[in-house]
Amino acid sequence: MPPHGKVDETPLVLILESLLFVATGPVTVESLAQAAEEPVEAVEAGLTALAEALRGRGVRLQRHGERVRLTTAPDTSRWVQRFLGLGQDAPLSPAVLETMAIIAYRQPITKPQIEGIRGVSADHAVRTLLARGLIEEAGRAEGVGRPILYAPTARFLEHFGLPDLGSLPPLEESTG
Repeated sequence: MPPHGKVDETPLVLILESLLFVATGPVTVESLAQAAEEPVEAVEAGLTALAEALRGRGVRLQRHGERVRLTTAPDTSRWVQRFLGLGQDAPLSPAVLETMAIIAYRQPITKPQIEGIRGVSADHAVRTLLARGLIEEAGRAEGVGRPILYAPTARFLEHFGLPDLGSLPPLEESTG
């Protein structure tokens, strides 16, 4: 409590924005609630309000599971990369993009399941996506050999300019 018994009237959205600004990476909603001394439900509402307030601005609120962080707007990446002296990554091949899409929509998924969908080996594509930090190991599947499960990362969301996995465009149903 502030001095002299005054109640702190700093709006929760400002507190959350400040906490996310100084965070060194994605943080949990629970850790934000603890730092802000607010219930998780209030923090969730505050994060929704913050995301709305940041629309059309140079930074965005990004969610990955229970973790959130501030990121630069995807449409400013060219200038941010130039300012930071970062070179453009080589573009992802169609096979790697296809594998990434399968992982994003079916996650968590094993490499044998990916190969069953694609009909070809996914070794190179999975190695490329892991090396670029676009996917991560998300555990092990039950069953013979306990294959590794893969899921998209927060870097995936940043790379494709998505605020969360729920923002993936809907899959088109194939006819025929």
